[in-house]
Amino acid sequence: MSDNGCGFPAPGLHSFLFKPLAEVGGFEFNKVMLLALITTVLVVAFFWAAFGKAKVVPGKLQMVGEAGYDFVRRGIVYETLGKREGEKYVPLMVSLFFFIWIMNIWSVIPLAQFPVSSIIAFPMVLAAVVYVVWVSLTFKKHGFVGFFKNVTGYDKSLGPVLPLVMVIEFFSNLLVRPFTHAVRLFANMFAGHLMLVMFTVASWYLLNSWMIPAAGVSFVMTVVMILFELFVQAVQAFVFVLLACSYIQGALAEHH
Repeated sequence: MSDNGCGFPAPGLHSFLFKPLAEVGGFEFNKVMLLALITTVLVVAFFWAAFGKAKVVPGKLQMVGEAGYDFVRRGIVYETLGKREGEKYVPLMVSLFFFIWIMNIWSVIPLAQFPVSSIIAFPMVLAAVVYVVWVSLTFKKHGFVGFFKNVTGYDKSLGPVLPLVMVIEFFSNLLVRPFTHAVRLFANMFAGHLMLVMFTVASWYLLNSWMIPAAGVSFVMTVVMILFELFVQAVQAFVFVLLACSYIQGALAEHH
């Protein structure tokens, strides 16, 4: 019986903790790491198979790969950065999009049933990659003085409020931005998985009690949540990459 006294095994933080599958030299390798590794292999293997021997008349796999690649290239990168500036960043953005998307999809895959992005370490690393690219591009494009103006929103026309705006913009861009970039992805996947687990466990719990009609309602909600999660998983990958492109666009923009 659970701690709440009603016998219902309510999901909580323990739903995000996993025992190590293996341990080597004090390093623990668990289910989440395995899913992240499989995600990496799947993304690399898919695009390698799709474009490794690209043909003028594409086969089915190449057509699917081109459709996914063009979706990110034209729908996100070109729309944000333009074709000329954006082309060089397309491989990075395509990699980020599909890596995040597949990590999220594990939430509804039998046996896996866990979104890797709901462990904040993974979104933090991805946000850090974007952060490093953004900072290095800003330095390269504008130099030290230009970088300082860029991240502080320096604008002489602001007059007396300029110092306050510069302080706010500095902390917002250098500290808050990478944090919110990671947390937006993490929080959505964390909350979605928690809700999905709750309705799934509730369906099974109610089915084994006298409240069978309620179990049917909970099962319907589980199906609805799965469909909703499939939508959210793709949207979160899209938003993460869109924000990454907007940060790069800001780094490349001329400061006046």
